[in-house]
Amino acid sequence: MIGGRIPKFFWHTMVIGIIGAGVVLALFYGQYIWLTKQMASASNGEHGMLLEQSFERRALADLHAIANQLRFEPGAADAAVLSQALDRAMGEYPELTGLRLSLNPDTTVSGGNYPRAGDATAATRLDEQLLLSYPVVRDETEVGRLSGSFDLKPLHAELVSFKRELEAIGNEERRGSYMWIIGGTITVLLLSGSVIWQALRDHTRRINELKSAAERLRDSDFGEPLPVKHDDELGALARVFNDMRDKLRVTTHSRDYVDSILSGMNEAIIVTSDDGHVERINAATTHLLGYDEQELKGMSIDCLVNASQTRSIADHPPSGLPTEAMFETKYGESIPVSYTCSIVESDHSGRSNRIYAAQNITERRRAEKRIRYLARIDPLTRIPNRMQFQHLLQRAIARARRAGKPLALFYVDIDHFKEINDTFGHLAGDATLETVAERLTAALPEDSVIGRLAGDEFAVIVDGLGPDEDGQKGTRELAHGIIERLADPFFVQGHEVFMTASMGIAYYPKDAPNVIDLIRNADAALYSSKKAGGNMFTFYAPSMNEASVERLMTKSKLKRAFERDELLVHYQPKYNLETGNVDGAEALVRWELPERGLILPSDFIPIAEETSLIIEIGEWVLDKVCEDFRLWQHSVGSPGRVSVNLSLKQLRQANFIKRIGSILRGHEVSPTSLELEITETTLMENPERTISLLDQLYGLGLHLAIDDFGTGYSSLSALQQFPISTLKIDRSFVRDVVTNADDATIVDTIIQMGHNLHMDVVAEGVENEAQLAALQKMGCTYAQGLLFGDPMSGDNYLELLLAQAEGTDSYRALFA
Repeated sequence: MIGGRIPKFFWHTMVIGIIGAGVVLALFYGQYIWLTKQMASASNGEHGMLLEQSFERRALADLHAIANQLRFEPGAADAAVLSQALDRAMGEYPELTGLRLSLNPDTTVSGGNYPRAGDATAATRLDEQLLLSYPVVRDETEVGRLSGSFDLKPLHAELVSFKRELEAIGNEERRGSYMWIIGGTITVLLLSGSVIWQALRDHTRRINELKSAAERLRDSDFGEPLPVKHDDELGALARVFNDMRDKLRVTTHSRDYVDSILSGMNEAIIVTSDDGHVERINAATTHLLGYDEQELKGMSIDCLVNASQTRSIADHPPSGLPTEAMFETKYGESIPVSYTCSIVESDHSGRSNRIYAAQNITERRRAEKRIRYLARIDPLTRIPNRMQFQHLLQRAIARARRAGKPLALFYVDIDHFKEINDTFGHLAGDATLETVAERLTAALPEDSVIGRLAGDEFAVIVDGLGPDEDGQKGTRELAHGIIERLADPFFVQGHEVFMTASMGIAYYPKDAPNVIDLIRNADAALYSSKKAGGNMFTFYAPSMNEASVERLMTKSKLKRAFERDELLVHYQPKYNLETGNVDGAEALVRWELPERGLILPSDFIPIAEETSLIIEIGEWVLDKVCEDFRLWQHSVGSPGRVSVNLSLKQLRQANFIKRIGSILRGHEVSPTSLELEITETTLMENPERTISLLDQLYGLGLHLAIDDFGTGYSSLSALQQFPISTLKIDRSFVRDVVTNADDATIVDTIIQMGHNLHMDVVAEGVENEAQLAALQKMGCTYAQGLLFGDPMSGDNYLELLLAQAEGTDSYRALFA
């Protein structure tokens, strides 16, 4: 059913079906009646024939029985007696109406009502009687014939009764047939109706599905495609509908996808007509400007523009490139935006639309402003950074050139700033840099320019100071004032910190005519101050550049020293002051350049420390010492203990212990044959970690010594925590041990302290016999220095050991 109603074609189909069924049943019924009559007539005739034959046989049997009952003698028969016998026989057989006995030759006896003209030898059928004749036989000889007339009324009555019964049965069968026909007709009609109903229901269901899908499609609910199970008109319609659904879904999804993209975009999207009237906006536009879509529809896009700051954008031809404008919100606030405009042409109507994509650039402008600030100003100290300082220096040089006046550049660096960072942390380091900037500002003239060039390096431009006498006097006074102001103590994290600074000074135009050279020369003067110990200032001299260039060249060449096999290991013997024997040596690295000859460690080790080459050099020296020691053992039983210097960067390596163990195992050298020397500064850099590392080294069997003892900051309590076996007195104390009572006291104290802590004490830098005698008197254990010759190669050290074994050592006389 469609909408609860039965369609007309269903009724038409039912009527046509009923008429067709009626015609078929009428034909069937007519043929059935004709066949029934034919069958009834045939059955009635056949039954009558059977009854007549049966009646005739029975009648003959009766005559036969009567003939056998007659008693007479041939030729002497009594007619009266025979007549009585016939009468008696008729009484016994009710169907008989008459008998006649004909005897030869001419004797005839009758009984009952036998027709006169009924003499026949064969069966003769009259209207109501049946005449039969039967021979009378005596002694196997026929003596006469017995004829009888039988009443046919009972037979006729039986035939009529049979016919009536047959008709009744036919009528009953016809009634049953009618019922079967009616039932069959109803069944056929029901089955036909059911089939038609199922077909109608299936069509109705498919039509309803199509209708429901169309309603969902109207509401943009695409759902699942319609099933196509039949290749009929509805199936074709469903296929067409599915095709339409798929195309609409693609189109709608594309439209919805575009809508979702527009709604989800952070950029404000404004769609206008070609003349600039707003037709559509997205949520970002509402968020940006405060207008709802209905409020903006029909408005000109120029109404959104701050006319005082931006020209009309509706008349501006689209270029596809970002353009900046100033939009005005619903509440009167001006917002800077960057927008692009595109034109979309319609495929059918011929009209076009403009799409404006605008982005709020307020934060970008702030960021750009911040970037411009950071590009010029150091964010920590809020003074010009290197780039801005160079720009300001360029302008100052231009002014000085036009005015014909000089200017001075001060290059300032904080001494030992790394120690403040390492000790108190980077926050303390930042606070120190801020303090430096504040103190420089306070100590300098108002028109001075201060800049932070890098890390803890600052620079100052002071106009009017030149290399003449008055200028240099003013420069010195200002430099002294800066150094003294920076040296004032300050507090970091509750700790009082003392700070010093080094300074290099260069003049324009005397020392350099441009920015780059002036800064480089001031830096060279600063390096000279640092090299001299710091906490001072130095004026630039041309020779400083030569030293700087030489230093850079040395750094470059040092990187290739390994490839060229230019590094050497020399050994400085260590003498026992009691026995005069060589009990070991200190390994000293040397660098031999073909064009310069031998370079001392003081000239390249600091550079190696800066470039981290010290790690590679340290491992190479240890490997070379183990190689030489293994060679010495083949010639001398006990070459003594060899000392090797360790740097702070080596100790900082995570795999330092494994590397040393691997080198010792590779050369099969006992760890007890080596002694590692560590400076006091290295020991105190990170005491907890250093103690752990030294304990591991001590556990390997290595001996440990403190090098340059007395120049660092280690305390006696800290010294007791380290597994140290040797103290080495710095050469600065040994140098004046004879002439300076203070130095002598320091040396003697160190020796006594070492003995009390069960440590060996080695005096470095012994250069004359007076120093040797003083050390012997104080009870020093070992001594090394130029008094016993220059550091020597491994082969020469082996020769010294062999000479000592033979008693031919030339330095033994010093201990006589």
